Amino acid sequence: MGNFAIVREKLDQAVEVLREKGVDLWITFVRETSQVRDPCLDLILGLDLTWQSALMISRTGERIAIVGRYDADNVRNIGGYTTVIGYDQSIRELLLEQVQRLNPRRIGLNFSESDPAADGLTHGMFRVIAGILGGTEYSARLISAEEVIAALRGRKTATEIDYIRAAIGATEGILREVEALVQPGMTEREIAAFIHQTTRKRGLTPAWEPEYCPIVCAGPEGTFGHRMPGDYQTRVGALLQIDFGVRREGFVSDLQRTMYFCRPGEESPPEEVMRAWRAARAALEAGRAALRPGVQGWQVDAAARQTLVEAGYAEYLHAFGHHIGRTVHDGATVLGPRWERYGKSIEGVIEVGNVFAIELGVWVPGYGYLGCEEDVLVTPEGAEYLSEPQEEIWCIRK
Repeated sequence: MGNFAIVREKLDQAVEVLREKGVDLWITFVRETSQVRDPCLDLILGLDLTWQSALMISRTGERIAIVGRYDADNVRNIGGYTTVIGYDQSIRELLLEQVQRLNPRRIGLNFSESDPAADGLTHGMFRVIAGILGGTEYSARLISAEEVIAALRGRKTATEIDYIRAAIGATEGILREVEALVQPGMTEREIAAFIHQTTRKRGLTPAWEPEYCPIVCAGPEGTFGHRMPGDYQTRVGALLQIDFGVRREGFVSDLQRTMYFCRPGEESPPEEVMRAWRAARAALEAGRAALRPGVQGWQVDAAARQTLVEAGYAEYLHAFGHHIGRTVHDGATVLGPRWERYGKSIEGVIEVGNVFAIELGVWVPGYGYLGCEEDVLVTPEGAEYLSEPQEEIWCIRK
């Protein structure tokens, strides 16, 4: 069940976005959402629908939900829709009637080639709505709603930011418990099991698939990536890197923390490790400094990437940053390089209220992977930390 107060906030915000973007009507067209869930539902509904359903938001301020009879009362109870229409046999005439009444010049639909968070419309459902509007002038007025959805997802309200802060705080507390627990000889699986146990005790769930949340990379044998923890062990004179977040009341966090197991007599990691850490931190800060309203996503990535490469380290093979919110990869603008796989997502413009996880790392031969990842909020002045940044490698002396 969704947080309906936030849903009502986002519905109001959606009307403002439509007016700003010059889109007259936004239709989210779905069915059986417990099986195929459109990412927009968390924003504008917060519950599942069964039959073919059209959630229609107009720049006039009207919010119209055409849903199956047995879903109609639930949608009314949200309190965010000005009109809720239940049907029995067919959505066709009701949908067409509302479109004709509103007479929109531009109709945004929930599909996108670049943003997965705006691409919930299945091919089958596109064929259905195209058939409903076929033979009318409205079939030529259909566009992607990606611009509207990106703004709505990206511009976090004060309430959403508070929820994200709480998730971040919970994650930081769990990671500090890990710091106190870990010792040489522990496997990645053992560390992950402790994190899962601690997360459950706090009534929380992992921010992404629990099979690899947390991601644990122990020593030079471990490998960094979206992988499950394995049997690699922590050891003296090596690094431990953890990538972890929690879901709390529908919102998530995403942080990385790096630890080093000191050898007897060592006060800090070796200079080879420290040099890599300083370079990674400098690159992270260069990216954060570039993360300002009005800048495109690829420009932020370029600032961080160039800083790391100029320090003599290999460029990271992923984007510098991604939105977080209801999911750990929350769609909209990606802070990534101009690679084909990112499509137009890296051309998005940074806006006040965006919340990003920013990240990069360095592989240190003989020691393992060190990663920097923090969560930040974009303000009119730039990007401020929501997390307490890890400025030094956590040294484990046991």
